[in-house]
Amino acid sequence: MLLTEAKSKSSQNPNIMSTIISLGINKDKIQFNDQGWANVTVFVNDDTNTYGQNASVAMEQSKEQREAKEAKSYIGNGKVVWTSGEIKAADRVERQTVASEQSQAGRQTPDLPF
Repeated sequence: MLLTEAKSKSSQNPNIMSTIISLGINKDKIQFNDQGWANVTVFVNDDTNTYGQNASVAMEQSKEQREAKEAKSYIGNGKVVWTSGEIKAADRVERQTVASEQSQAGRQTPDLPF
């Protein structure tokens, strides 16, 4: 889909897309868990740095690491390349998903439109 098509579709249905972020990630800094997943956190800043970037990505921290104020392990950075001007927080889902369920999730729903 072209960016102009995305803009047109997002104005018709605001749930389609609100932001596109381009990131560069250093593959040598990525840490995978036992199931092969790399859980990361993306930060979008209000200000742009001297390199024209306003986004960064770090390895996800546990609640204990955050409470202990451990330093984040940054693995990359980038910038917002398109936005509709509004980003909404995802709805909180109260279900625990096991990593093996994550890898099977798309395969168990054959009625998906893609």
